[in-house]
Amino acid sequence: MTEESASELIKKVPGWNLQNESGVLKLHKSWTVKTFIKGLEFFQMVANVAEAEGHHPDLHLVGWNNVKIDIWTHSVGGLTENDFILAAKIDALDLNPLLRRKAKPRMD
Repeated sequence: MTEESASELIKKVPGWNLQNESGVLKLHKSWTVKTFIKGLEFFQMVANVAEAEGHHPDLHLVGWNNVKIDIWTHSVGGLTENDFILAAKIDALDLNPLLRRKAKPRMD
């Protein structure tokens, strides 16, 4: 897939970013979870979808509560339409109970 095609499809998966790592296009998204255990639960939910799709993203738990996912098709060395489909299916998961809430601005 060309970078131009990927730039069009990325609009269908808000919050995901295109990354070019040494000429390999990947989808990337990050979340902050409440706890380390919630991060592992997050991965299990994503793993269930990925296994059903037969398409396995790179999952990263950085620190104790930062979850990062990179999606790309290893066999073609870049992106395919299936990568965007998997990203959309991950976005459809109810991950909110696992995610850390942003602090509300104080009104002092």
